[in-house]
Formats: sequence, C-alpha cells, structure tokens
Amino acid sequence: MLLSSARAATASAGLGRRAASSLALKYSNAVFNAALHKSPQTLNKVQSELTTLSTAIKDVPELNAFITNPTLSMKDRFAGLAALYATAEGPKKEPVSEITKNLFHVLSENGRLSEAQGVIEGFNELVAQHRGELTVTITSAAPLPSDVQRKLETSLKQSQAAQKAKSVKVANKINPAVLGGIVVDFGDKTIDLSVQSRVTRLNSLLQLSV
Repeated sequence: MLLSSARAATASAGLGRRAASSLALKYSNAVFNAALHKSPQTLNKVQSELTTLSTAIKDVPELNAFITNPTLSMKDRFAGLAALYATAEGPKKEPVSEITKNLFHVLSENGRLSEAQGVIEGFNELVAQHRGELTVTITSAAPLPSDVQRKLETSLKQSQAAQKAKSVKVANKINPAVLGGIVVDFGDKTIDLSVQSRVTRLNSLLQLSV
C-alpha cells in the first residue's frame, strides 16, 4: 500500500506553502495511514524511528550527503540505506519497522530522498493531529525575548484552533531569512508578519510599475 501510494504521488509534484512540498506530504500521508492501520504501537515506533533519522540526517554529514545526492549509483544507495537503518536501530539494535524501511526504499527508488525531512515533518504533523495536539511554530530571525514569547503564547492559546486541541505546544524556530517580524504556523494556517514577505510584496509592486 505504501509503495503504490508513494509511487502515485510522483505524478503530481508541486511545491507547498511550507518547507515540505505537496509531494512530500503525500508520502507523509501514505506512511501515517500504513502505520495507523497496523496498530497504535506501530505508529509510535515509526515516529520514534523517523525522529531519530531526522536528527541524524541533520547532524551526520555523511548521511546528509547521502540524502541530498541524487547522482549516487545503486550500489551506493543500498549502502546508504543500510547506514540509515543502522542509525534507526539505535544503541539497542532494535529491528527497524518495515514501514520505515519501505518509505526510504521508495524515496530512493523514485529519486526523492531529498524530500525525507519534509516527509518526516508532515508525518509528525499528522500524528499530532491524530492525538489532538497542536504545535504552534513561531519563526523569527533571532530568538524571541522571553516576555514577548510568553505574550504570544498566551494569545495563541486563546485562539479557536487551540481551544479545540487537547494540548498546545509553542516553539520558536530561528530562520534569518525572515529578516524581521515573525511567521506563525499552526494547523493548516500561516500568519506571515515577516519583513521578508513585505520586501517580496514591495518588489512585486515595483516590477509591475516598471
């Protein structure tokens, strides 16, 4: 099921509103549904494995190079996948779930390993929604002062979306590209109050007036 769903996703790729592309989110849905269909325990195991792999891809240069290099030979891809699975096993050497293995096999086969982080991000959002959790991400160019973050958290937790959730988690993500201001992501909504968005709009207006 995961293999056929993920392969079909390649037919309608397109960039989404967030970092994860719409293609990555289709893989996310395929993995989530496969794990949920099997059992709650499987869902927890797959999430734990993907979280471990996401961190490793960020922190281990060799794994990051493997994920981002689309020109690798089949032999090198097999070796890279073996290294990924070994990382997911952790120090206790627990066998990796077939769902996690299948995901990375399909991504590799379709030349979409570079989508892995977006797939994992989308998967985690689906798990959070399933559990009634709402994660609010406030993206800013620099860490927010604690008093400002507290005020934002208080306001956000009073929103309609937060009131419907069983739990709310607020995180501050740093991205210098926003230049100033903030971008707030929660659920399927984004509030863009960044300087970068204003600059982009200004540039568009200037181009139209030329």
